[in-house]
Amino acid sequence: MSTEPLKIKTAIIQAELVWENYMANIQKFDQLIGNINSDTDLVVLPETFSTGFTMNVKDHTDHGNKTLDWMIRTAQFHRIYLTGSIIANDEGRYYNRLYWVDPMGSVTYYNKRHLFRMGGEEQYYSPGNQRVIAKIGDFRFLLQICYDLRFPVFARNRKDYDVIVYVANWPMERKHVWDSLLIARALENQSYVIGANCCGIDGEGVENCGASCIIDAKGQYKTRLKDQPGILYSVLDLEEITSFRKKFPVWKDADDFQLK
Repeated sequence: MSTEPLKIKTAIIQAELVWENYMANIQKFDQLIGNINSDTDLVVLPETFSTGFTMNVKDHTDHGNKTLDWMIRTAQFHRIYLTGSIIANDEGRYYNRLYWVDPMGSVTYYNKRHLFRMGGEEQYYSPGNQRVIAKIGDFRFLLQICYDLRFPVFARNRKDYDVIVYVANWPMERKHVWDSLLIARALENQSYVIGANCCGIDGEGVENCGASCIIDAKGQYKTRLKDQPGILYSVLDLEEITSFRKKFPVWKDADDFQLK
């Protein structure tokens, strides 16, 4: 864990997910996380990283919280913040749930609000209804999942975050949308954006585009991957965000609104 309170050393792991194979995916991410730079603070995994984006929720939900238990052990052992989404069963309701685990093993989670109806997600999963902000020191992170990227009102900065995290299974055929909307979210919210996607072809024959990236508040790529597996590193600097917002205070002219 870095000793610099205003700089967060971040790693995105972009991988090919093994369709509906919990053990293979956990073993893969175990090895990859074991090889990351030792001074990394935050590790970001893709959406449904332990199963792939399957609608077969009953057979592949996180029975016994085994994936969360692995995340807690991993975060504690490597002394990192670890985040990624899984299929969660909460009292008989299924959620696409993004867990955020700190180095002490404390857990925060966000349930995906916007369910991807073109893939039938709303038929099997329940939507979340809470906007969730996690923290590392003074850094504030808005947690989002994949299709949420298309809905800017829900992600609108209310002076309550510095980074948006999007984890995804985003397809190659809509790569332009992924690239464009990530930049738009950074610009309109004057925030860093982390986009963590997977790559390869899933069990439904959908090719995911990769293109994981970190974008700064001016809409410029700090770092980016193509469509192959890899680990993407960058440093988030809170002073950089704070200084830009003071110099160019768009937020002072933002419209007030309320979400229902």
